[in-house]
Amino acid sequence: MMNKNTVLGWATFIMIVVGLGLIALGAFRYNEVAGWGFASVGLGFFAIAWVFNALKGRV
Repeated sequence: MMNKNTVLGWATFIMIVVGLGLIALGAFRYNEVAGWGFASVGLGFFAIAWVFNALKGRV
C-alpha cells in the first residue's frame, strides 16, 4: 500500500527523469531557440521535483 510519502517519492523520481529527458532533448536534438525552451522547462521540472522532495514527511 502506498502512503503519501511513497507517492511523493515516486512523483519526485518521475519528474527528475522527465526533466533529464527534456534537458537532453534541448541539448542534443534541437540546436535552435527551441532547445533553450526544452532545457528551461526541464529545469522547471527539477524545481517542482525539489518541492515534492521537500514536502515528503510534512504532509
